[in-house]
Amino acid sequence: MEIKTVKIQKPDDVNLILGQSHFIKTVEDIHEALVNTVPGIKFGLAFCESSGPCLVRYSGTDSELTELAKTSAFSLSAGHSFIVFLRNAYPINVMNAVKNVPEVCRIFCATANQVEVIIAESEQGRGILGVIDGLKSKGIETNRDIEERKSFLRKIGYKL
Repeated sequence: MEIKTVKIQKPDDVNLILGQSHFIKTVEDIHEALVNTVPGIKFGLAFCESSGPCLVRYSGTDSELTELAKTSAFSLSAGHSFIVFLRNAYPINVMNAVKNVPEVCRIFCATANQVEVIIAESEQGRGILGVIDGLKSKGIETNRDIEERKSFLRKIGYKL
C-alpha cells in the first residue's frame, strides 16, 4: 500500500465540502439538498463511483465550479468520495442538509482553506485517510484576538 497526498486546487473565494457516501444517487440527492437549502446557490459537485463503470458522476449550477469538482474528484479517484465547491455560500449554510442525505457516510472537511487529501492506494483502489485543512497553529489567542474574533463574526452577520 502507498500513502499519497492530493492537493485540491481551488480559487481563494471558493469553499469546499469533502465527504464519503455509498450510492450512485448521491449526485442527485446532494444537488437537491443544496438547491432546497439555499435557493440560487452556485455550486459544482462530483462523486467518485467505486463499482461498475467507476465513473466520476457530476452536477451543479455553475459551470466553472462543476468543472472544478469533476477534475478534483478525478484527481482523488477515491472510493465513493464526493466533493462540493461553493461560491457565495458557506458550508455552515448547507452542512446539515448534506449530512442528512441518506447516502452520506461522513464529512472529511468543510473549508475555504487550501486542502491536501491523504490517500491510501492499494491494488484494489484508493481511499481517503484524512485531510490537511489549512496551516499549523501559530499560537494561542490573546484577549485582543478574542475581541477581534467576536467583532469579525458580528461584522459578517453570524452573531448579533
